[in-house]
Amino acid sequence: MDQLPIWNVDAEPSPHAMVKAMLKRRIPDYTLEQPFYNSEAIFQMDMEEIFAKEWIFAGMTCELPKKGSFITVDIGKNSVIIVRDNQNALRAFHNTCRHRGSKICLTHRGKMPKLVCPYHQWAYDLDGSLVYAGSDMGDDFDKSGFSLGSVHCRASGGYIFVCLAETPPPIDAFLDDLAYYLEPYDLDNAKVAVQSEIIEKANWKLVVENNRECYHCDGSHPELLNSLLEWDDNNDPRATPEFKALVEKMQAFWTKHDIPFQYQMRYDNRNRVVRTPLKEGTHSMTMDGSVACTKLLGRVTTPDLGALRILHLPNSWNHGMGDHLIAFQILPISPQETKVITRWLVHKDAKEGVDYDPENVRKVWDATNAQDRTLSENNQRGVNSVGYRPGPYSKTYEFGVINFVNWYCERLEANLGD
Repeated sequence: MDQLPIWNVDAEPSPHAMVKAMLKRRIPDYTLEQPFYNSEAIFQMDMEEIFAKEWIFAGMTCELPKKGSFITVDIGKNSVIIVRDNQNALRAFHNTCRHRGSKICLTHRGKMPKLVCPYHQWAYDLDGSLVYAGSDMGDDFDKSGFSLGSVHCRASGGYIFVCLAETPPPIDAFLDDLAYYLEPYDLDNAKVAVQSEIIEKANWKLVVENNRECYHCDGSHPELLNSLLEWDDNNDPRATPEFKALVEKMQAFWTKHDIPFQYQMRYDNRNRVVRTPLKEGTHSMTMDGSVACTKLLGRVTTPDLGALRILHLPNSWNHGMGDHLIAFQILPISPQETKVITRWLVHKDAKEGVDYDPENVRKVWDATNAQDRTLSENNQRGVNSVGYRPGPYSKTYEFGVINFVNWYCERLEANLGD
């Protein structure tokens, strides 16, 4: 591997052939070649062939509680509006006015009876149809031909996904999984108690890779390991007899409370759902392991639900507990910058200062996110060196990373086509 040249993809007038060649020659179970982590050309391919063609986690249904509520999400250069329409359905549109292309919604969230462009006040109904274009467009101007561009939008279990592709990939089976596993939480009737946004100066793939293993946890995440057991799932090859006994005990407990826990993987490693126990004697991901919110989610009657771990590639991982749920979302900004958004959800009727303390809710993952940012940024700095060469993953400790990298390479190669 040391003999492989580092190709300058950004110097190529048409880099697709070079990227395909690198995908063909990659060594299985090794990290990717340097350009995949710092090339502008490959970053643009990622945005065009992954983020513009796959289903992207965009937000939570509880963020749009009423008709006219909207949120926006930026997928590379593409801003998308998600709105609850007058029939209470969720719709997604390109955040681009059909007049001269101005951005319509300039804030990340809000509520309005119509979507009004601030440039020339063209107004769109919540179904995207143009209802007002001023009086200067001429008598022959047909408003019906200038509706907002629609974006595929699906929701299940409280999660919203959008896809910019003309023909999206399959997602129905995963949505069915979310509806089943998240039914006890009733996330439609939750609220975002706390939200944070940080910028990690690292390629989005390094951010995901760091998340997909806990090989680093013991040396980096003391706050998290107060409650989290390091095993990635109940079938982790490193699992001890004690962990397996705890899994059996908790699965019997969850069965008694009608809480689903079976392991589920969908669409070639793209999606995964599994419920794993927390450290015995702890109830939630807080500094001392006690509940973060005394009002439990949905129909939940016990806080001891372990952690429902949900993976959705390319841009989300999640931990759902009896008292609150944490939803993580990543949005690439540049070859070496990634926005990480964390939402902490509680029951919609939970009262701040009574049922929960926002600082207590967020403290563990604020610390963990800061630690992960340092790890990913140091990883990026090392990868940028002329001394970097792809290195081997541990098949025991880093199988989740191997699954992610395999999925990424397969999807990029498939989407690039011949």
